[in-house]
Amino acid sequence: MIELSRRTLGLGLAASALATGPFSTTAGAATAPSPVTPVKAALPFGQLRIGRFTVTALADGYADMPFGYFPGRSAQEIEASAKAQFAARPSGIRFLFNQYLIEDGAHRVLIDTGPGGSLGQSGQLPQALAAVGLDRDQIDAVIVTHMHQDHIGGLVAGGKANFSRAELYIDRRDVAHWTDPAKQAAAPDYLQNSFKLSADVLRLYPKLQAIDGEREIVRGVSIVDLTGHTPGHIGVRIADAGQSLLMVSDMLFPVVHPTATDINFLFEQDRAAAQAMRARFFPRAAEEGTLIAATHMPFPGLGRIVSDNGHLRWVAAAWAYQD
Repeated sequence: MIELSRRTLGLGLAASALATGPFSTTAGAATAPSPVTPVKAALPFGQLRIGRFTVTALADGYADMPFGYFPGRSAQEIEASAKAQFAARPSGIRFLFNQYLIEDGAHRVLIDTGPGGSLGQSGQLPQALAAVGLDRDQIDAVIVTHMHQDHIGGLVAGGKANFSRAELYIDRRDVAHWTDPAKQAAAPDYLQNSFKLSADVLRLYPKLQAIDGEREIVRGVSIVDLTGHTPGHIGVRIADAGQSLLMVSDMLFPVVHPTATDINFLFEQDRAAAQAMRARFFPRAAEEGTLIAATHMPFPGLGRIVSDNGHLRWVAAAWAYQD
């Protein structure tokens, strides 16, 4: 069962599950009202147990993505669908930056570090860690699912190695792509920050481990190949005592997924490969009832893909509160 502190009520980052119907291009529903800004925001976190592991969802912040950032549909169609799901904002669709801390009493492994202030309203991960009694020097390992700025910015925010004690794991294909001068020269402006931050990561983390394929980082925490979104896009499986959680990073985006596998996101390097991966993964996840963690879904990004009369939809995991 997911246990969330009552402090989650204060920030306004928590959001309801997405609407459950198939991808729709029918307009007419009102946009969601703007939340009241609290006088003093509290940082949310959510925890669940996977066997011997405690997994904590933390938020670095959020950014709103314009409706035109979703190749495969027009901006007007995306906006209409967002309105139908009460998820439309004047500036687009809100993306959360969820990170996941894995603890087993001997290891503390963090999955991604958020944009670290380089994008949107972000840079809150240090405070989120402090809210659960930790600082960045207490993290033993960081697994980077891919080298887009919203996943690595926190590693190098302020021009420093902010997780200097941690072992750093990144897929070798992503390291090669994001440190290739020829690829950077040919890339559009909106990807230049990812190239710059990737260079900073290599400079500030000389012991970075560029890993190949699926492997175990610590017992029960393993890498899953989800290539497509980037050349070395990976997921992380946490499994113990017959329970499991699969962190899928950018396999899922709000409003459009999992219903429409043919909708991409502007920042994806290989749209055909990303579509093919989603087309394989979504039905299988629905069949197996896989518990999923997704970076950009409404906080805490935990849920399942289910099949409803032949239509795939996202069902957020149930919330529970504790004193």
